[in-house]
Amino acid sequence: MPDKWSVKPSLIARSTFNPIRDIVDNLKIEPNPSKEFIPLSLGDPTVFGNLGPAQEAVDAVIKSAASYGHNGYTASTGNMKAREAVAQYSSTDEYTVKPEDVIICSGCSGALDLCITALANPGDTILVPRPGFSIYRTQAEGLGIKIRSYNLLPSKGWEIDLINLENQLEKYKCAAIVINNPSNPCGSNYSILHLRDIVNTISRYHVPIIADEIYEHLVFPGEKFHPLASVSADVPILSCSGLTKRFLCPGWRLGWIVIHDRHDIFGKEMRTGLQNLSTRIIGANTIVQGALPDILAKVPEEFFDNVIDTLQKHAKVAYDLLSQTKGIKPVMPQGAMYMMVGVDIDHFPDFSSDLEFVEKMVGEESVFCLPGKCFDYPSYFRIVLTVPEHLLKEACQRIRSFCNKYYDEDKKMNEINMNTYNNINTQTYT
Repeated sequence: MPDKWSVKPSLIARSTFNPIRDIVDNLKIEPNPSKEFIPLSLGDPTVFGNLGPAQEAVDAVIKSAASYGHNGYTASTGNMKAREAVAQYSSTDEYTVKPEDVIICSGCSGALDLCITALANPGDTILVPRPGFSIYRTQAEGLGIKIRSYNLLPSKGWEIDLINLENQLEKYKCAAIVINNPSNPCGSNYSILHLRDIVNTISRYHVPIIADEIYEHLVFPGEKFHPLASVSADVPILSCSGLTKRFLCPGWRLGWIVIHDRHDIFGKEMRTGLQNLSTRIIGANTIVQGALPDILAKVPEEFFDNVIDTLQKHAKVAYDLLSQTKGIKPVMPQGAMYMMVGVDIDHFPDFSSDLEFVEKMVGEESVFCLPGKCFDYPSYFRIVLTVPEHLLKEACQRIRSFCNKYYDEDKKMNEINMNTYNNINTQTYT
């Protein structure tokens, strides 16, 4: 019998690490008290109150609660009417989803966690995008699963670098690959041709895909969202989505997995494994599950159109203001709720990194953006586009003032002169 207490956190608890929380918690964020604090960092579209769920969705939840029919437990994979509603919502001209292909989860993050846990063992490797949302790393590494990254290309609207992707697939024996489209943090939306190239590349290496499609259909006018499963002939895909972003209700915690497996590559074992894992939390929020058929069927297209129009308008406002600013370069998004902005850190000699840049901007301008390091992509920062327009304009004006203050024009001229000198020497001695 031990003579004293010895209680330590588990290996999983010690290994679980959220890069965004770690970086943000260690930033010296002390806003300028003379200026209103504007957080362009929050991925919650409802936080400012200018965006929120449709009245039809709210009415559906009230109806579900008032029915007293959804207060108890239900099947861990979701009640059948909810699964049928997701199956109908997710079906396209290319494929029909069956209710048995749907697992209801506690938010899209819960769906992703389920998929990663089902596909990979401790010591296995999964591939994730760079830049990419940190939740993949948090969920995987806590379980002892290794993370490797493939690159996205800002010069091509954040398309996947297919050569780099294939190199990674060649180098590592991967248990799965995560494809996030539309993207957080990039706001990109892939064309059907690019999606086909992605799937064809992955198909050669026989690696299943986890498709993070929480921003599905949330693309700007002129763009079209194509589910990854619509272009896959043989690669099995676990597609993750939910109500969070498109329906503007992240706190309702309702997500889902749709299993796309035309050739039964996953087999019965994988489906049983996903079902087994779903029992760990004994199912998602039953009140929202009860409301789900009405939410998916009755929220009008006009609601979605208004949200998308707002986001596109905000994206144009931010892009126009920031693209005229010295030392930074915004990348115009095609959807979702975010914009990545490049920082030419060499021309800001007062700062050694994007973290220092962001810290100083909070202290002087009371504008907080997430540094690129949060997404494994230094020398960038991410802004959200869901803030009210007047605050977004004010924030961008402050960012411009900050950059104008610290941008080193002389350093730029020195580099131009050095490049000219190098070119002359090259021409002389070749």
